Amino acid sequence: MVTQEKTLATCTLKYLDKTFGLRQTRQLTALDEWLARPADLSELERQVLLRFQGVLEFNVHDWNEHELDSHFIGPIFTLVDFSTPDFNHFSQRELSATVDDILLYGRVDGIVASGWREPELPFFAFQEYKRNLASDDCPANGDPAGQVLAAMLAGQALNNRAFPIYGCYVVGRDWYFMALNDRNYASTKGHNALDTDELFEIFRILKALKQLVAERTSGKS
Repeated sequence: MVTQEKTLATCTLKYLDKTFGLRQTRQLTALDEWLARPADLSELERQVLLRFQGVLEFNVHDWNEHELDSHFIGPIFTLVDFSTPDFNHFSQRELSATVDDILLYGRVDGIVASGWREPELPFFAFQEYKRNLASDDCPANGDPAGQVLAAMLAGQALNNRAFPIYGCYVVGRDWYFMALNDRNYASTKGHNALDTDELFEIFRILKALKQLVAERTSGKS
């Protein structure tokens, strides 16, 4: 029974912790295992990432979030290539789920989910794209960590808490990776995409995510 409704965009970490009994931990096995997965980068991928990095360095101070997504984040996800017959990367799709009698709903900037033409179950990763600074067309970023965690919590509910849910949010040049297992969650300290080694690490982590999604959709784990 739904007793309240809450949009994903208005969720904060404080609200989620208090309302759903979530607990942030310094270490979470699900996050550690994801980050530790090996994934090789080809020389072509490295060269393309460096080209993307140059565009980011030139524009990051002035881009709004749509430009950041179009010119940097989106191309990186395309380079990873989540497009398969079993799962795909979707953008600007509606997501809703009832968690503890509260309906969480809204549009998610990006999700990796089973399904090809449209997202199905289960949902594995959610991303929230935010620009570096507030502007007239985007006066407030809100709480991007809270927003992506709310989407992860909704995805967890849709999957009946069968496995960990992964997420990522981007603030300008900085990428933060998260994992949620049961009611515990953890986050990385952030990877600066203008640092070449960290950019390659961002890409490796996303390729590792693709491995995890492939295993889940094929029933290997």
